[in-house]
Amino acid sequence: MPIRAFFPPRLPLFPLALLACIAFIAPIARGQGSAAPAMNPPTHNILFFGDSLTAGYGLENAPAEAFPSLIGRKLKDAGLPFTSVNAGLSGDTTAGGLRRIDWLLQRPVDILVLELGGNDGLRGLPTTETARNLQAIIDKTRARYPDVRIIVAGMKMPPNFGADYVARFEAVFPAVTNANPGATLLPFILDGVGGIAQYNQRDQIHPTAEGHRIIAELVWRTLEPICRAEVVKTVPAGS
Repeated sequence: MPIRAFFPPRLPLFPLALLACIAFIAPIARGQGSAAPAMNPPTHNILFFGDSLTAGYGLENAPAEAFPSLIGRKLKDAGLPFTSVNAGLSGDTTAGGLRRIDWLLQRPVDILVLELGGNDGLRGLPTTETARNLQAIIDKTRARYPDVRIIVAGMKMPPNFGADYVARFEAVFPAVTNANPGATLLPFILDGVGGIAQYNQRDQIHPTAEGHRIIAELVWRTLEPICRAEVVKTVPAGS
């Protein structure tokens, strides 16, 4: 199955940057000024840190249809005390992510789903630079929150980038995962969606709402057991 380019090199940043800020701030704002405390408020945060895929670029209702929001519903349905935070920014690279991670770390992070690197590949950036930036993002996150769980979302490049570059690019994600004890690799986040016309928008680049539902199922299979393990860790002994 041919692999298409999933993220164009340049996309309008402001609207989705605003969306990312709103998605990050909204859960905090909802808890302010309330007359009565919420019942069983979430006690853990999952930070989905990525580019246009995480942001839900091109969806009619990205805040509701992008896969991090769908994960949020699954968490609620499963009774798991987590908040899903969408910090996706269209057009972002690993270097851009490194520049903005400090701001996002002002809010506690229990699980980091790191979905960056696709735009690096499309721009032909050195794979060593991509790996270095991903590692720096993880280092910053763990320095602030030592017990954070890390999920690294792998990406692939289309074959027209050349076999050598494609191989080196795809090797970045397992290498970064292996370099970080306890991290988990999601080998290809667009598995079952990339290159399949019916699950992509007219540009055949960005997933449709149905495509995001498939991505959410894929991510959930990796994320759910990690969430349940985190909940068990916080249960007082003897309770």
